[in-house]
Amino acid sequence: MLDPDRGLSLTIARVVQRLQGSSLHSQLERQARVSLHKPEIKLESLKEDIKDFLKTSGWEKKLQNAVYSELNVFPSPCHPAAPPEHIKEPLAYMRKAQGSWEKRILKSLNSMCTELNIPLAQKRPANEQKELLNKWNEMGTDEPDLSLFRPVYAPKDFLEVLMNLRNPNYENGEQPSFRNHLGLIQVPLKVKDIPELKEDFSELGLNIGQLGIDDSAQVPPEFFENEHVRVGQKVLAEQDSAAAQQYVRQGCPTALRADLWALILNISNQPEDILYYEQLKSNVIQHNLLVDSLIYKDVKLTASNDDYYFVFEDYLYQVLLCFSRDTSVLEHFTYSSATPPKSYIQGKLGMEEYAVFYPPNGVIPFHGFSMYGSEYAGFEKEEGWKARQQKDGNVAQDCGCSGWDQAEHLLYSMLCCYVRK
Repeated sequence: MLDPDRGLSLTIARVVQRLQGSSLHSQLERQARVSLHKPEIKLESLKEDIKDFLKTSGWEKKLQNAVYSELNVFPSPCHPAAPPEHIKEPLAYMRKAQGSWEKRILKSLNSMCTELNIPLAQKRPANEQKELLNKWNEMGTDEPDLSLFRPVYAPKDFLEVLMNLRNPNYENGEQPSFRNHLGLIQVPLKVKDIPELKEDFSELGLNIGQLGIDDSAQVPPEFFENEHVRVGQKVLAEQDSAAAQQYVRQGCPTALRADLWALILNISNQPEDILYYEQLKSNVIQHNLLVDSLIYKDVKLTASNDDYYFVFEDYLYQVLLCFSRDTSVLEHFTYSSATPPKSYIQGKLGMEEYAVFYPPNGVIPFHGFSMYGSEYAGFEKEEGWKARQQKDGNVAQDCGCSGWDQAEHLLYSMLCCYVRK
């Protein structure tokens, strides 16, 4: 068992290490240097004066939000002597099942590649690059023939794997037992009891207001809705991620959704973020991946046929195609029990020095994959999204981006943060 003080020290060290490599760290250093030229900064109290400056200028709040975001991502610290695979997934039979499942997905992708005689990746011809760039904002009008492509797996395939999982420490005889009637999934997992659930979801209690229920037509808005919106605006003014996450537990006003989610996920449209996204877009323009067709087909089968999300079809193509090229997503595998799939340069099969992650972000799209981005696409039409566009309009203009491009960047950032969490 890890000592609580030791665990706290490991957590602090891990968060500091993460933040030292972030853009926030360089921004804080830059602001600290700038503050040295201010008359209120005295040499005899240099450290305290700089801390006060960072606090009053809002940088302390940004640092708090970054720390809070990191704490939500990483798992609880384990004993230093624990092997890496045990930290990610302590149950050996779970690791074995996951490994088999990942091999099955990769085999399905390679089989499709062989059957269709299509390479996993290839450079687009110059005329195709120009055509894709010209129709970037209208990719939904394109109707490629995707009849031969199939999803690498469907949700029911994954459910079937879960149903067949068995703990080897339990008796698995043919004789029927009470465990056979507990549900489809027979894995014994620790779950919270009713009192614990009531405590975790106390905001759903009958004596606490909840948006979507207490703002119905029969309830005057001054009783709950108006006050809840006012509190939400105050939370946004404070720019506190932890307060925003607590606030939305009672419901999120439609007009504030985009800004609240951006605050909870601790994202913003910084110039370096926009430039990074444009680089990913350039990678999409230059190279064609086999998984691009899987993304196209999934959007056509799911979001495009949805009464609410079909209007965001173009957004989903743009964001998901860029997401497939984003190697920063691979950081997710440092604390996830999953393993990113690998491929080999042609003619170098089995030689690890020629192995590459495929797709570059390590995530093979499956049936329903596009719906992960659909929820965030809905923000584009809301007042909160428009307010953010106006607020960050100077950044967009400096980078030569339109309002459409800026919404696209923020949607992409939201999707990446959601995947990390």
